[in-house]
Amino acid sequence: MALTPSPFDSDAADGTTHHIIRMKPDGSGKQELVNAHWGTNPRFSDGISYRFVQAEEKTFPSHRCLVPVSDFRMKVGSKHYRVTREDGNFFYLAGVWEPPLGQWPLAFKVITVSANPEVSRYQDRHGAIIERRHAMDWLCATMPEETLLATPPAHVFLVETVGKS
Repeated sequence: MALTPSPFDSDAADGTTHHIIRMKPDGSGKQELVNAHWGTNPRFSDGISYRFVQAEEKTFPSHRCLVPVSDFRMKVGSKHYRVTREDGNFFYLAGVWEPPLGQWPLAFKVITVSANPEVSRYQDRHGAIIERRHAMDWLCATMPEETLLATPPAHVFLVETVGKS
């Protein structure tokens, strides 16, 4: 499976697509890399396309996916920030996917947790980080969700200003 993590922009336009990794729905037990629409079908949610779902008080027993990213982007006021791992490695955002329905394509939402200390200076939440060593634990539900969907400790992220303010 070829994988080139790319930036994840939480303010991306409607209709944005991103690669996700999921278990093949055919029951083969194999994973696949597919392109999916970011945001749910508004037809089933009062006309709103949801892009995020909070981890707290929810469970995700099926349709789990990973969003491979090199960093995630934030916009606070007129300032733009890039958040990378301090160690420089790529990582995964935890997500859940929805099958295509009618004219709506395969889609996904990112699961969020309370922001860790570096990010909390800018916003309250960010995507739940799945460490690379726990990718299959997330996809196959072999580890408790509360362990995998925890706020990362301090000194995991590096936040830097990008672009013009």
